[in-house]
Amino acid sequence: MSKLIYLDNAATTAVRPEVFEAMKPHFLEEYANPSSVYTFAQHSARAVENARSQIADMLHAKTSEIYFTAGGSESDNWAIKAIADLKKEKGKHIITSKIEHHAVLHTCEYLEKQGYEVTYLNVDENGLISLEELKASIRPDTILISIMFANNEIGTIEPIAEIGKIAKEHNIIFHTDAVQAFAHVPIDVEEMNIDALSASGHKFNGPKGIGFLYLRSNIRIQPLIHGGAQERGKRAGTINTPGIVGMGKAAELAQKEMDSRIEKETQVRDYLIQKIRDNIPYVKLNGDEQKRLPNNVNFSFRFVEGEALLLMLDRAGICGSSGSACTSGSLDPSHVLLAIGLPHEIAHGSLRLTLSEETTKEDADYVVEQLQTIIEKLRSMSPLYEDFVKGEQKNV
Repeated sequence: MSKLIYLDNAATTAVRPEVFEAMKPHFLEEYANPSSVYTFAQHSARAVENARSQIADMLHAKTSEIYFTAGGSESDNWAIKAIADLKKEKGKHIITSKIEHHAVLHTCEYLEKQGYEVTYLNVDENGLISLEELKASIRPDTILISIMFANNEIGTIEPIAEIGKIAKEHNIIFHTDAVQAFAHVPIDVEEMNIDALSASGHKFNGPKGIGFLYLRSNIRIQPLIHGGAQERGKRAGTINTPGIVGMGKAAELAQKEMDSRIEKETQVRDYLIQKIRDNIPYVKLNGDEQKRLPNNVNFSFRFVEGEALLLMLDRAGICGSSGSACTSGSLDPSHVLLAIGLPHEIAHGSLRLTLSEETTKEDADYVVEQLQTIIEKLRSMSPLYEDFVKGEQKNV
């Protein structure tokens, strides 16, 4: 492949060189188990606590409120199941949304089988929940509200501070899946009244296989894994020192560069969105235009199948992802796209492009050039498109 433009940063990101260098000594030199008592091990222990502090600083949280996990899905599972168990004497009602990541949705479905009730909030055509519907859904036995910070497919940022305020007024624990948002947009758990938050290192230029759960200090949940005193007795198992150090370094870099990164990614994002709109007919931008992650572009292209579009983009050296779940073996399109009201045939023709700070306007030009050619070719093979064009011509 002569050219590679990677636009699937919502799936995973490249580890930054500075992050890799920070991790290296903990593979080769400072390799001791940080739970051991000798001096050599204390070097590792200090590195772990430094990373905990780097992450807490980004959230305006206490270091004692950060628990390291293996990633976002584990953090989501742990938070929701543990809070449900903690509050089961008060009630068994949970509120979430229809566009959550499956780590949240499948956990809620599991809890439903255990006797819990779950309300799945609708979203509007831009993917935003209704605060009025949220308020109306609250019951005396509601124990948890879990709403994602920003959607992983369409990039819409939910009204988190307002949700947190409502939860606090009703004495309900508020959890947010911030896997796509942490280190990409500012988050203040105090100002936003967030009680629990999940994140994953590889979404912000850290390593894979490491994440964290922020949990407000007054919430006393049961351990996730029994068998040791690691993570203050909440998650047994030898600590992943290199991964934790790498995630901490990635968080530190993201905090220093956040303003400039948001500005640059937003400029290229908006340029790419407008370029697609100007050059390709019969398209729809998915997600809110303004309340949107800086790096997210998601379009539906009518009369195009998302899987074919992805394969042809790959041949052109462009990595993206589709709103269609065909590549995972499902015939159904994304639950997110259906929830915002897209019909199946349009949802199947969706494309998500997620940028990085390295993405340029020249990259965007190349992508649109390739999209024009590919979409024209795919539509030329579609009898539905042919009939549509004939109908348009008759109406002229």
